[in-house]
Amino acid sequence: MEGRVMKSTGSWYEVMGQDGKKYNCRLQGKLRLDAAKETNPVAVGDRVELLADKDDASITEVKSRDNHILRQSVKKTGHSQVLAANVDQVLLIATLKQPRTSLGFIDRFLVSAESFRIPQVLLINKKDLMSPQDIRAAEDLQKIYQSIDVKTEVISAMNDDVKLVQALVKDKTTLVAGHSGVGKSTLLNKLVPGIHQTVSEVSDFTNKGTHTTTFAEMFPIDKKTFVIDTPGIKEWGLVEMGQQEISDYFPEMRELRMDCKFGSRCLHLTEPACRIRREVEEGHIALSRYDSYVSMVMGDDNRK
Repeated sequence: MEGRVMKSTGSWYEVMGQDGKKYNCRLQGKLRLDAAKETNPVAVGDRVELLADKDDASITEVKSRDNHILRQSVKKTGHSQVLAANVDQVLLIATLKQPRTSLGFIDRFLVSAESFRIPQVLLINKKDLMSPQDIRAAEDLQKIYQSIDVKTEVISAMNDDVKLVQALVKDKTTLVAGHSGVGKSTLLNKLVPGIHQTVSEVSDFTNKGTHTTTFAEMFPIDKKTFVIDTPGIKEWGLVEMGQQEISDYFPEMRELRMDCKFGSRCLHLTEPACRIRREVEEGHIALSRYDSYVSMVMGDDNRK
């Protein structure tokens, strides 16, 4: 019987079968050797074949993925962690304050999704707590990201803006991510009534959220709409991305980079006659985006 992985705890998997029932499954031993560089051979969203009887169930096969989104494993050097598979879009929740989401983190997340050609949505949350100056700053960011075809909205998860988010996720499988404390659980509780995700508080000492979600989990809103909750992410490391390909995943650079004097060999750092740097100097490419690009190319530790 086919099914889809709804939750993974590392050793057990909750799978929703074609019959609409949920099964707690183990992984067949031979599958554990696959994907040696991935910390989790089976991810939330995977389509799987399962063998079930009255007392036991196991995953016997993982179907080919349409896509997946991954990041560097925090615990295992040289390994990657698959956050989710077979998603239609990713939705990143960010905040300007309490806690602050850095532009470097936002751009790393978007670049990772773009590398798998997964559409991206950016929600700048906690509008209800913003000063007029903060709102202007959020709207400036909105213009930057909308210009590169990232759907971007400035919202408050505490009010009727949830209706806007419902429209964004309708009939899609959406991975939802963000730092702890940005309002992810508050928003999910409104999108999927009854799931009762624990709401994180922001520490007065660190100005950062505390982790409330331990494992990724997928929730159905209706028969065609699913949201995947992910653990609060502190940092985002890029996986298997060479220096010369990073600009491919910046939409504002992708079409222009071949106009550089050195074409695809140009890293857009100090090379002469670089079209990308000229676009930055003329204000056609946002300086914040270029700074994020340079950080990624140079391998700087700017993941947070």
